[in-house]
Amino acid sequence: MATPGFFQRQANARRNTSLLVVLFLTAVVLITLAVCLVGYLVTRSESSPLPFHHWLLSSHGMTTAAAVVILIGIGSLVRWADLAGGGSRVAKMVGARLIDPDTRDPDERKLRNIVEEMAIASGVSVPELYVMDGETSINAFVAGYSPGEAVMVVTKGALSQLDRDELQGVVGHEFSHILNGDMRLNVRLIAILAGILMIGQIGQFLLRAGFYGSATRSRNSDNRAQFAMGVLGLVLMIIGYVGVFFGRLIQAAVSRQREMLADASSVQFTRNPEGIGGALFKIGMASAYLDTTSHASDMNHMCFGESARMKFSSLLASHPPVNERINAIQPGLLARLRSRLRDTEPSARLQTNTPQPEAVQFADLANQVAGPAHGTPGARLSPLRSSFIETAPQPATQLSTRVGTVTPQSEAFAADLLQQLPATFRNLLYTRAGAIQLCYGLLTYHLPVNERERCLALLPEHTLMGEQQDILAKLHPTLETLGEAARFPILELAMPALRKLDADERRLLLSNVQKLVAADNRLSLFELALNTFLNRHLAPNAEQAVPVRHRNYRSVRADIECVVGLFARAGSHSQKEAAKLYQEAIAGFFSQPNQPPASTVSVKELQAALASLSRLSPLLKPGIIDACGHCIAHDGKVEVREYELMRLVADQLDCPMPPL
Repeated sequence: MATPGFFQRQANARRNTSLLVVLFLTAVVLITLAVCLVGYLVTRSESSPLPFHHWLLSSHGMTTAAAVVILIGIGSLVRWADLAGGGSRVAKMVGARLIDPDTRDPDERKLRNIVEEMAIASGVSVPELYVMDGETSINAFVAGYSPGEAVMVVTKGALSQLDRDELQGVVGHEFSHILNGDMRLNVRLIAILAGILMIGQIGQFLLRAGFYGSATRSRNSDNRAQFAMGVLGLVLMIIGYVGVFFGRLIQAAVSRQREMLADASSVQFTRNPEGIGGALFKIGMASAYLDTTSHASDMNHMCFGESARMKFSSLLASHPPVNERINAIQPGLLARLRSRLRDTEPSARLQTNTPQPEAVQFADLANQVAGPAHGTPGARLSPLRSSFIETAPQPATQLSTRVGTVTPQSEAFAADLLQQLPATFRNLLYTRAGAIQLCYGLLTYHLPVNERERCLALLPEHTLMGEQQDILAKLHPTLETLGEAARFPILELAMPALRKLDADERRLLLSNVQKLVAADNRLSLFELALNTFLNRHLAPNAEQAVPVRHRNYRSVRADIECVVGLFARAGSHSQKEAAKLYQEAIAGFFSQPNQPPASTVSVKELQAALASLSRLSPLLKPGIIDACGHCIAHDGKVEVREYELMRLVADQLDCPMPPL
């Protein structure tokens, strides 16, 4: 099943968001008219018999309509504000438990290893992992507003009942939702449905107050009012749930298509159709329903499988039937799975093991971008210490096609990196203290001992944020061994721990990093990249969605020239060569640049430029990626520091790029 490109999927997700807003407003209008019609019928006998459209424009009608719109708006806004905390708030809403990064539970460690491997291979920060301990069903979902701030929630049943290949298939499915921009749409859909549900909930309250109250009180004149309240509540509940019915219908229509796309992407990521196929087959034999949370229905469109029982499932289900999903993954797969079940083979033999990567292959850039490389195998992690990656001169316009993909090369890189990390080093990345010292170590490990001590002495003393020599002594040797190409993947492993810092700790960390960057009175490309990366992901608004503000390049011309100018200088060895590269890259946007490339770019200038470019429409972002790629690949080789800068720009644009 062919899948559209990353940027097209992002654009489709944003269009779906706009469509949902339109459909939500339509539902609000219909519900308002229905409530007004009830109000008209109730008050008609008490006033002159006006036609409905005249009554609607009267003070009674306008007051009723305004009250309905305000109630629906409050319902959506309250839930919207409640979910502003991002994916972690959604996880807590369903009662999920944060998995300790240093967990000793074998099933949880298996999940963490799979997720870390997939995160490094796809170029996104490692999501925070949660488990729903009380759920024995097989299910999972991701939540958040951006790839860098995602969380993944799985049920206990998924951890205990799925083998590694099947769990990898589920993780690949959820990573597709991260990369496709589905998470933002899913969270907003919860808020939209909450508003539509508001009228039904009010009706349910009035129904109980009316009929329950009239049944418990003695017969008197109040009974009539109680009965009327109950009838009104019943009518409002019916109106409210009619709105919910159409809301679920919209939800199902949007979600089904995205679920099929995510299934296909999972096969693309894992190259093992029987992994996700086996997981779906087990759901078909058992269930995916969430029984321990009252939000199962709200979460239905977000989950790997149907999380709530509902009537009219063929119409309202957010997922296609399991058998249909399995057959769409690979024709004949369902029959093979059924046959193996009949043969009662051990579960470990039901899956075709994913071939383990034997080598990291460094082929030419075009092959890396387009798909699996067919060049000669290279060595394992040892080449990562080299200063550049050999490439054949190819048009850099293909570089943007790497965004949002997982290639065999990037997966092999991730598996080898995780295998070579010492257990002590890796465990330190899962702690706040270790993650903080990693930031300091990345800026100092390459320095002579005396210079390193001088720089670290600039940090103010602090029990957590200050220099901790014992931890740095465990980090520096591994950083020196793995070399430059492992720096950003290792930092991504530490991001869950860094996100646990409170606001004051984050500010102090960024201040300390800035002190170390400024210690030698010069700004290297890696220092620029690290500083910008941390500011982006540890900012107070890091978990908020970035809105589209620019739909053409003209409105961000100065920002494009700033970023392209930086890459032109980074990819050249002389001012003349930099000017030529700059002219060539800018020609893709404008006939002539307004200004020559600046001789220097400060951290603040780069951050401001990238923040502005991140607000471009998704379909305009590939041009930025390819212009930068042209500058670093023009000479047929990509230096590690250049690719780190490239990944930084892609990350700031919410375009995850896998390692090369």
